[in-house]
Amino acid sequence: MSSSEGGDRLVRQVVRVRGTVQGVGFRMSTASEAQRLGVRGTVRNLWDGTVEADIEGTADAVSAMVRWLREGPSSAQVSGLDMREASLRGAESFRIVG
Repeated sequence: MSSSEGGDRLVRQVVRVRGTVQGVGFRMSTASEAQRLGVRGTVRNLWDGTVEADIEGTADAVSAMVRWLREGPSSAQVSGLDMREASLRGAESFRIVG
């Protein structure tokens, strides 16, 4: 694999998910999807009723995770995402925090 291929480049996105996303299994489902896609990072509930997913991995895997976050599990109702790129942290796994 060439590091010049866009999909192989490592990236990190911090995504705040808005809508009905707390109390519906969103974090557990996110952790399962992250494991399936091979991304690392964290997911947590925030005080304002949103969920924050801090994800890193290959650009392709992170993009796939963001696409999944736009819908979430069937029990959730996602109304929107706020995203920002961030510097890599070097996370080694994906975990639920908070």
